[in-house]
Amino acid sequence: MSPVNGRLVSHMTCPSWTPIKLTKQQQAFSQVRLEAEPSCTTFEALCRRFPHISAVVWLDRFTRGLVLNEEGRPLSSTDLHCPGTRIRYCREIVDERPIPCTETILYQDEHLVVADKPHFLPISPTGPWVKESLLNRLMVRLDNPQLSPIHRLDRGTAGVVMFSTNPRHRNRYQALFRERKIEKTYEALAPPLSQLAFPYVRRTRIIRGDPFFLSQEVEGEPNSETTIEVIQEQPVYWHYRLYPHTGKKHQLRLHMAALGAPILTDPYYPTTHTNQKDDYTRPMALIARTLKFTDPISGAQRHFVSDRLIGNIS
Repeated sequence: MSPVNGRLVSHMTCPSWTPIKLTKQQQAFSQVRLEAEPSCTTFEALCRRFPHISAVVWLDRFTRGLVLNEEGRPLSSTDLHCPGTRIRYCREIVDERPIPCTETILYQDEHLVVADKPHFLPISPTGPWVKESLLNRLMVRLDNPQLSPIHRLDRGTAGVVMFSTNPRHRNRYQALFRERKIEKTYEALAPPLSQLAFPYVRRTRIIRGDPFFLSQEVEGEPNSETTIEVIQEQPVYWHYRLYPHTGKKHQLRLHMAALGAPILTDPYYPTTHTNQKDDYTRPMALIARTLKFTDPISGAQRHFVSDRLIGNIS
């Protein structure tokens, strides 16, 4: 037994559970990986991780079965937390407004789901969107609460997104991105860069910007790299193909803006419009067009393509 916040708790190993079927309410969950000492309960770890949410709110969520372990089992407020494991918890939004855009499933097997994400739809619950996230939509549509995104895509960017169907093999797909064993291509519309010779490679150092949700380029050793090609030249804008060789936040958007060719209708670069309402008739002209890799489980060659429109060009 060990003292935690003035009381005694017993040490135990982290249990493994058989995944359970979740209600549609339970499927509208956010995920967080909590780091805490072994003798800490999940309730205490969540209170420390989210100090702006009262302990009363967390206790209510535990009571209603709205805090789950990674396998989908409802947790008790007295359950010990296993450091580094994922926790699912319900974020409840009153009068969440629908996003009038539809995703497409490109591929599905026992390990992987690949979707074509529309503009404006976040991948995971964030801010005012919980049910209106690609993850929640797919969890409900496929009746699989263990779905988890393997990589990220900005809310304003459309295109190919991969999800793991179970925790057991998730890391093997995530390793494709960490080890740069996956080929990614994007397409964008932006002003002409007639002064450059193509293909053009931009290498810069990108760090977190101010405010926190932006990125910025600074002097120093480059940690980002993008190859830029021209697909088609138009009088007002050019159609570009972008190859990100690294995965820094907002890398493509920042690189294009820094070159003097910000992506059309980008709300952040070079000028930030934080109070701008979504205009569903004018999406940002950036699409994650393809993903290509060798499947780490089957060894098959995978090649997924988004067929969404970018401006008036497919």
